[in-house]
Amino acid sequence: MLAGVRVVWGITGSHHNIQRYLNRMKEGVAAGLDVVPVLSWSVSHESTRFGDPEQWLASLRNITAHQALLTIPEVEPLGPMKAMDVTVVAPCTGNTLARIAHGLTDSPVLMAVKATLRSKRPVVLAISSNDILGLNAANLAILLAAKNVYFVPFGQDNPGEKPYSVDSDDALLLPTIEAALAGRQLQPLLLGPRT
Repeated sequence: MLAGVRVVWGITGSHHNIQRYLNRMKEGVAAGLDVVPVLSWSVSHESTRFGDPEQWLASLRNITAHQALLTIPEVEPLGPMKAMDVTVVAPCTGNTLARIAHGLTDSPVLMAVKATLRSKRPVVLAISSNDILGLNAANLAILLAAKNVYFVPFGQDNPGEKPYSVDSDDALLLPTIEAALAGRQLQPLLLGPRT
């Protein structure tokens, strides 16, 4: 079902989650996805204890056989060209979620989302943030009601110590993409807390 699907895959600064989503990207490519990676400034410029830009870029090229897109001018033509079937943002930070909800396009990943929505194609968000159920809850609500925006099912990852924190279940990413391409939200959307 995913064979030949063209995916623009945005990766944002939830650095501790990048590797697990690269593992899902490998699964998607093995299933036939044609993935073009797009990196936020944070991922393409900042070294952390979880990895550095050179490591991410090399891994992405190895997985996808495409050079990652790193600038807004590189990404902007994707919309008019209708060069993608779906855009995935995984991981999607609270900052990115808020900016999508308010129509901001000041990064390559946000431009990819705008280009996709402009061409009336699906955007899949795999959220991972410590404040989704706090101040960012209003932005989540906006996007839950938005046309062509779909979420990888999510739940609280540590409700006892971080009651506002939410994380998507990365094992459900590929089924969410399939559902989004068919115009439906994978259910159930809300998962129980991880223990």
